[in-house]
Amino acid sequence: MVAFSTAATLLVAAFASLFMAWAIGAGSSGSTPFAPAVGANAIGVMRAGFVVGILGLMGAVLQGANVTEAVGRELILNVTLSPTAAVVGLLTAAVLVAIGVFTGYPIATAFTVTGAVVGVGLALGGDPAWPKYREIVTLWVSVPFVGGGIAYATARLLRDERVAERLAVPALAGIVGVILVNVEFVLLGPAGEAASVAGQAAAGLSGNGALAARAGVSLLAAGLVGSALYREMVADEARGQRRFLLVLGGLVAFSAGGSQVGLALGPMLPLLDDQAFTLPLTLLLLGGGLGLLAGSWTGAPRMIKALAQDYSALGPRRSIAALIPSFAIAQTAVFFGVPVSFNEIIVSAIVGSGYAAGGAGVSGRKMGYTVLAWLGSLILAGTVSYGLFLAVDAVL
Repeated sequence: MVAFSTAATLLVAAFASLFMAWAIGAGSSGSTPFAPAVGANAIGVMRAGFVVGILGLMGAVLQGANVTEAVGRELILNVTLSPTAAVVGLLTAAVLVAIGVFTGYPIATAFTVTGAVVGVGLALGGDPAWPKYREIVTLWVSVPFVGGGIAYATARLLRDERVAERLAVPALAGIVGVILVNVEFVLLGPAGEAASVAGQAAAGLSGNGALAARAGVSLLAAGLVGSALYREMVADEARGQRRFLLVLGGLVAFSAGGSQVGLALGPMLPLLDDQAFTLPLTLLLLGGGLGLLAGSWTGAPRMIKALAQDYSALGPRRSIAALIPSFAIAQTAVFFGVPVSFNEIIVSAIVGSGYAAGGAGVSGRKMGYTVLAWLGSLILAGTVSYGLFLAVDAVL
């Protein structure tokens, strides 16, 4: 009877996790990466939803482990989430995110999930993980300034009439190439670890030799990517910008999968510590990635269309300026295993690029409400999950 009850709870938790993955795929990770490209008429809405789903699945499998571990094991100390706690936390967060999807208002997923997991963890009697909270808050607070600042500087560069776009855009592509060869993937590392292309080139070396190898691979990547786009820009400048914008959208979609899948799967990890239900983490990530894929294919087109109307005023240059820091920040969060909101990343970058154009399209009042919504989702999710778990626990 106990085994049956445990299995039933695990099935409910798995359903809640998949529902959460679907909601994330239909919301932030499925809509924000390609909304700038759709707004700039570089790709259609339905094709964008299809592509972002595939790339999100790949990112989930290849990069999702760090954030999954952080959400599942590092947000609360001295207690392990029970099956009931995992179900309550997942359902609370999933319902809040789904409400945002169906009403057309993007919800800050990372704030919601973090609040829900911390809420049920505290209700279980766990202790706050203050060092991890400081790490998370540092990133959350830094995103608007770092992302917005980089987007502002990039947009100013692209708007400067003294700088030729056929030189500036390939140079920016070279920077993206440097970031890409230093991104870690599980397929490149030994079992259970991840490694980057630059890191593999420096494997076996130490000191200055390793540093020189990394630098050499990074510079080579910058040269190859930059020169390829330069040739494209010389042939057709507008087409080169659109293709670069599509590549950036793809990289952000991939990064979204690696970051956001952990929000859906993290609470499941303690449930799988039971030897009877042990699953390889890669298989678990694949399941979560399929949930993101389903959400992207069924729900994201609606959100992409809605967001693209806001992005349509940006144009290719401001969209490029917004997506470059979005990619860099997302990969930083994946590397450190910090849950991060893609809504916060992309909105901050848009605001930064908007100020570079004299504040065009930037509403201070709307931004104020957005920040309040982010904080509100964190507090609401934590409060609801805390109270709901105590109520459920008292009944059971």
